[in-house]
Amino acid sequence: MAEAVAAGRLLRPRRGSYLAADVPEPVVTAVALGGRLTCVSLLRLADVFVLDRSGPHVQLPRTASRVPDIAGDRFERPVLHWTPPLDPRARHHVCSGIVDAVVRAVECQPPRAAVATIDSALHQGVLDESDLAVVFAALPVKYSPLRRLIDARAESGPETLMRLLLRGIARTVEVQVRIAGVGRVDLLVDGWLIVECDSEAHHAGLDARRRDSARDLAAAALGYVTLRPMAADIMWRPERVLAAVRGLLARGPQPVRGR
Repeated sequence: MAEAVAAGRLLRPRRGSYLAADVPEPVVTAVALGGRLTCVSLLRLADVFVLDRSGPHVQLPRTASRVPDIAGDRFERPVLHWTPPLDPRARHHVCSGIVDAVVRAVECQPPRAAVATIDSALHQGVLDESDLAVVFAALPVKYSPLRRLIDARAESGPETLMRLLLRGIARTVEVQVRIAGVGRVDLLVDGWLIVECDSEAHHAGLDARRRDSARDLAAAALGYVTLRPMAADIMWRPERVLAAVRGLLARGPQPVRGR
């Protein structure tokens, strides 16, 4: 083992604990603390949307009495969860289970972000309907109202956040609507306002901009109005996005020639 550590093939974040050299840094931090990676940090590694950027989130046993202070070292300052794993088998793992991570992520984030995380986990296929029942059984009852807001059709976290923002100011919000001559749109508000939740990852580059422009022109020819807020504005400046939507809705419904 010592030879592998010296050669850089293994890491020894904690006495008696060894990890492959290419293990993600948050996992190394969790093991160094004597726990396992969980919550938003684990979900982020699984490509599930999370709004919370703190971390790494580490699950520790309630009996842990001595947690090393690793601040100021090569590690980020951790967020500690003093909770037992939902699956006892995870006690011997470096990461909690996905269901366990979703439960912690719901408790760690604002309600809208929690719904976006669950939508994303369902859409990505890392969570299914049976898992969802386990998640809400493990959560305090105050989180029960979130379940009726979940919609796995959402293709991104910002789309979920936008849908939830619109619920308070629009009469109807339809998800993933297909419009002849335009294609599928993220959200259709009050039957005439298209809201596309763009992100740099999926809408960067000239070719993507050309495709978006062609779709917007086709939609305008049918009488639709298209709004394309950036994901960063939806996540961090929602009041700016809401002001734009309110301004458009104040004009009243537009004449739409066909769906």
